[in-house]
Formats: sequence, C-alpha cells, structure tokens
Amino acid sequence: MPRGDKSKYTDKQKRQAEHIEEGYEERGVPQEEAERRAWATVNAMTGGGKKEGGSGRGKKVNKAPAKKGGKKGGEASASRSAADRSASAKKAAQTRAARAKAKKATAGQS
Repeated sequence: MPRGDKSKYTDKQKRQAEHIEEGYEERGVPQEEAERRAWATVNAMTGGGKKEGGSGRGKKVNKAPAKKGGKKGGEASASRSAADRSASAKKAAQTRAARAKAKKATAGQS
C-alpha cells in the first residue's frame, strides 16, 4: 500500500477530513496544507484507518484534536499584522530563554 493511500479509512473518516479541510480553507490555509492538517486531525482522533485488516479491539474516538482547532489562532491572531505576530513570538522566545536560565541557576545553587 503506497504512502498516503486512504483505502483503509471509512467513509465517515473521509467525510470528517473533507469537512475539516473546508474549515481550514475558509480560514485562508492553502489547499495542500489544509488537506495535510485535516488528515492529521482525523488520525489523531481515530488512530488511523478503521477498516478491517488489523487485529485487536477498537479504540474510542478522541475528540480533543477537533475541539482545539478554533481556539488556536483564529480571528484575533489573523487580524494582527505579520510584524506584530513576529514581535510577540520573539518576545515569547526571550521570556522562555530567560526563565530557563533562571531555573538552571536556581537548580545549581542547591
């Protein structure tokens, strides 16, 4: 089975991926990236293809990956300029580095 083959996915999983992909495209994500993210979300939720072929019992569907999508980024982030987002990211990186340095220094004192 070639990489990227979707034959082991159920019709429901394919519909889910299509719906998720449409949501990403509405938010301005390029088509190929939207498709990649959609299948990654379906895989995270269901653990991959669900059609017969493997041994063992099934697992419950984890809905957390689908629920977090609207919370990450979204309109608030999209309405800011690229320069503003970049500045925030740089500031966050500096804060993380400073905290890691402080933590390392306090660990060395004991």
